[in-house]
Amino acid sequence: MKTRGLIQIYTGAGKGKTTAAFGAALRMLGHGQRVGIVQFFKDPDKDGALHALRRFGRKVRVWSFGGGFTWEATREANAKSVAEAWEQCKTLLRDPKYPLVIFDEVHIALKYKFLKTSEVVKALKRKPQGKHVILTGRGAPAMLIKTADLVTEMKCVRHPLCGGCQTQRGVEF
Repeated sequence: MKTRGLIQIYTGAGKGKTTAAFGAALRMLGHGQRVGIVQFFKDPDKDGALHALRRFGRKVRVWSFGGGFTWEATREANAKSVAEAWEQCKTLLRDPKYPLVIFDEVHIALKYKFLKTSEVVKALKRKPQGKHVILTGRGAPAMLIKTADLVTEMKCVRHPLCGGCQTQRGVEF
């Protein structure tokens, strides 16, 4: 049986997409490998998981673009940050020192048409054979799902926000 770099998607309306991706990052780090993470729309200062991953020093590199999700910035600001994020993604796809790269919330960029799905699929098909790529976010497009080796859809059954409980540091971020 052969091995090769996998394209993995974590999508759906449920919680845990980024957490699943970061779990894969921890496994890679546990084997002494490096991980590159590009975050679309997220504010890196608010993410406790990123603070933990950064403790691995040069083994983890994170590039965050944008200071919040689409409703917290203008369309022009989001378009600019997505373009910058995508350029970094393409660079990481070619960079041999990162066997695992994570494109966190890239599906949101695709959903709001800041980025073309066909362009992402084309880049993924050109990746080096041993490169693992994880893409996260709600609403993964069908064309991207068809390209992936593994697709997991998170489904929310119950969430404390629906019961009036606020998001909590260390739990949701």
